[in-house]
Amino acid sequence: MVHAVDGVDFSIEPEKTLGVVGESGCGKSVTALSIMGLIQSPGKIEAGEIFLNHDGEIIDLTKLAPMGKKMRSIRGNKIAMIFQEPMTSLNPVYTIGNQITETIILHQGLRKREARKRAIEMLTAVGISSPEQRVDEYPHQLSGGMRQRAMIAMALSCHPSLLIADEPTTALDVTIQAQVLDLMNDLRKKFRASILFITHDLGVIAKMADHVVVMYLGKIVENAPVRDIFKDPRHPYTHGLMNSIPSLKMSRKKRLVPIKGVVPDPLEAPQGCGFEPRCPSAMERCKAHIPPLKEVTPNHLAACWLYA
Repeated sequence: MVHAVDGVDFSIEPEKTLGVVGESGCGKSVTALSIMGLIQSPGKIEAGEIFLNHDGEIIDLTKLAPMGKKMRSIRGNKIAMIFQEPMTSLNPVYTIGNQITETIILHQGLRKREARKRAIEMLTAVGISSPEQRVDEYPHQLSGGMRQRAMIAMALSCHPSLLIADEPTTALDVTIQAQVLDLMNDLRKKFRASILFITHDLGVIAKMADHVVVMYLGKIVENAPVRDIFKDPRHPYTHGLMNSIPSLKMSRKKRLVPIKGVVPDPLEAPQGCGFEPRCPSAMERCKAHIPPLKEVTPNHLAACWLYA
């Protein structure tokens, strides 16, 4: 048994954005897939609870069968997800309109003509030009940015309470990335949705998030409001991520400071703190014991023996 995600605990307030940040292999995407009930066998949720509060109804998603009727009524309807690469997430043999209307017909019970009208409205909302034409086009006929916008339109077509965005701008150039981020912020306010935004890019976190969770090797190592994370990072791993970001204020002679090593294989995880082999502040205690996630300042939590 390997715990890809171990003891992760957070909450997302209504109409707020929670950023989840960390290197590849830290458990960000597995966390998102767990919420959606999309963990593939032999993976499973061994223990824990995932509560969804939708219009006052509190549902523990871990109690629902992943492919059961109740979970299918929630997935894509009350909780929607935008995946990393739209070209592999969209079906190449169906038009964009078909793929959006399928969701609307299934969850909203609209007729085909009404669903098509809603799909065109959503394509308009996400800033796709000539939506009446684009609705009948196939994914390969759209640019990368337009495909990502179409994915956002599909995800928001049923007005979900929670939108999970798993590195939605990774494959886009910087200009299109900024447009998509602005669009998601505008739509969050318009549709009054909460967003779980997963990324490895701290620049995106600064633009999108109200609160930030930093993950490492399946655990949360820091949890704080976004301003506190940038103004006063407490965990050595967060410090390392900050030092890896290039800045316009840097002199030409100053070099970026990378985090040495790589994220260890979960099969060979250290006995104590997972970050200990790479940590410049490591102590003997770090090798033997896992530090608890503790409040170091008001509303700012860190899992490090430096604050024991």
